[in-house]
Amino acid sequence: MTGRVYVRAELADCSRRGRVVIVPLQLLQLLILLQLVLSAVADGICGLDVDKEGCQWEQQTSKLLITGGIVVNADRQQQADVYIEDGLIRLVAQNIKVSDDVRIIDATGKFVMPGGIDPHTHMEMPFMGTQTSDDFFTGQAAALAGGTTMHIDFALPIDGDIAAGYESYVKKAEKSCMDYSFHMAVTTWNDNVAKDMENLVKEKGINSFKFFLAYKGSLMVTDEQFLQGLRKCKELGALAQVHAENGDAVAEGQARIFAQGITGPEGHALSRPSLLEGEATGRAIKLAQFVNTPLYVVHVMSTDALDEISRARAAGVRVVGEPVASGLALNDSVLWDPDFMTASKYVMSPPIRPAGHGEALQAALANGVLQLVGTDHCAFNSKQKAAGKSDFRLIPNGVNGIEERMHIVWDLMVNSGRVSVMDYVRITSTACAQIFNIYPQKGAILPGSDADIIIMNPKGNTRISAETHHSTIDTNIYEGWSMKGNIETTISQGKVVWDKGHLNVERGVGRYIPLPPFGPLFDGLDKLDSAQLKAFRAPVQRAVE
Repeated sequence: MTGRVYVRAELADCSRRGRVVIVPLQLLQLLILLQLVLSAVADGICGLDVDKEGCQWEQQTSKLLITGGIVVNADRQQQADVYIEDGLIRLVAQNIKVSDDVRIIDATGKFVMPGGIDPHTHMEMPFMGTQTSDDFFTGQAAALAGGTTMHIDFALPIDGDIAAGYESYVKKAEKSCMDYSFHMAVTTWNDNVAKDMENLVKEKGINSFKFFLAYKGSLMVTDEQFLQGLRKCKELGALAQVHAENGDAVAEGQARIFAQGITGPEGHALSRPSLLEGEATGRAIKLAQFVNTPLYVVHVMSTDALDEISRARAAGVRVVGEPVASGLALNDSVLWDPDFMTASKYVMSPPIRPAGHGEALQAALANGVLQLVGTDHCAFNSKQKAAGKSDFRLIPNGVNGIEERMHIVWDLMVNSGRVSVMDYVRITSTACAQIFNIYPQKGAILPGSDADIIIMNPKGNTRISAETHHSTIDTNIYEGWSMKGNIETTISQGKVVWDKGHLNVERGVGRYIPLPPFGPLFDGLDKLDSAQLKAFRAPVQRAVE
C-alpha cells in the first residue's frame, strides 16, 4: 500500500443500484459530496417535488398504452386507447392489444387530452433592474406539474439587437426539460433589425414578433416603427404581436398618481386604466388593417380592449385576442390589500382589472371572440417585489401562472358550464398550435402527433398554494384556490413526467420546436390585397393636356 486508503462501497446510483465497487477514499468523498449536491437540488433548490422513495432518473420505457379514457380533441371526443412509442402517438383506437414490455396506464373515467401549450411566458428575462425568478428548467418543471407540455417564450433583444437576443435565449434554454419555441421582441427599427428578422424567420424557426406600445424609454416603439415592423412581418409571413397600452399616457399617469401621494400597488392600476389599453388596442388593429397583415393582441385584460377586438373581427379583420389566466380569474381589489407584499404580488401590466372585466373575457373566450389562453408567466419573488415598496413604479411587473393555468381555466370555463371539454382543449392547446403553425404535431391526440398528453380526473381535487407549487417564487396569486378536477398525469415526449403528485423531469431534454412562417392566418391574404387594389379604382386615366 502507498498510503492511499481504499474502501468497499455500495453506490446509490440509479442505473447501478446495488453494484459493489472498490474506490479510493478521496474519490468516495467526492462522490458523496456530489450525491449530496444532487439530492439538495432534487429536494427543493429548483422548486421540484420528487419522489423521495424512488429514483428520479429511472429509465422509462419508450412504449405506453393509455386505456379506458375519454380521448378529447378540439373537434371530437371518443372512448379509446392511446398507444405511444418513441415519443409519438402511434394509434388511437379501442381495445388495443400490446406486448408485455408496454407500460399500461388506466385512465378509466378520466379525460385524455393534448398537453397544454402556453403561448406567453417570460423565463429568465432581464426586466426592471432584475430578472424573472424562474429559468427554463424550473419554470418548465412547474409547467409540466400543471399539465402544460410546451410554451412559447418571449426573447428580448440586447440593446436593440434581436440576433444577439435570440442567441442569448438559445443559451438560456439549454437547461430545458420540455419542448419550447420563441417569439422575438422588436424594440427599435433600422435596416439591421429588418435583416435579422428575415434571418430569424428563414433560418431559426421564428414566426412571430412582438411590439410594445408601452414601457416608454425602454421597450416601447413609435407608431412609425410599428408600421415598419408590420410591413416586414407581412412580407415574411410572421405574425405581429402587440402589447397594447398607450405608453405616453401611462408615463404621464404614473407621474401624476405618484405626485398625489399614491405610492403603493394600487397606484399601478390607477395610472394605467383600461381606456389606455383600449385606445392602444384599437390603434394597433387599425394600423395592422392598414397594412393588411394579421395581428395578435397579447394579454387582453379589459372590456375596452375586448370591444376593439370584437368590432374588428366582426368586420373581418384578422386579429387574435389572447386573455391570460390572471385576467380571467381575478379582479383589482387585491391591489388595495393593506399588506404591501400581498398587494404587490398581483402587479402586472396591463393591470388586473375591476370586477366584471374578467367575466366578460370569459364570455368572449366561450363564444370565440377570444381564441386562446396564455399566462404571461413572469415570476418575481417577494424580495424582488419589495424594490417598489415606496414607489409602485419600481415594483417588477409580473405574476405566476404557467403551473396553474390548466386548472384555473378548467374551473372557470368547464366546471362553470361555459365551455365543453372539447372547447377546453381548443383554448388551452389546439388553437395555439394552429395559430403558430405546428398543428397537428402539437395540440392533438392523433397518430403521428407528439406524445404530449395529460390525464384529467374530473372527480379529483386541486388546491393551489405557494407551499406546494413548483415555481421558485415564494408567493402565488391563486393562493388557496380550490376546485374539482385534477391533472393526475402529464406525458411529455412520450415519457411520464408527472404522476399523482410526483415530478420526474430531466434537465436538457427539452427540444426547440421551429415555428414555420405563413400560418393559417395568412391564407388568402394575397387575394385581399388584390381586392383592395381593385377597390381603389385607381390610377385614373386622364387626358394629357
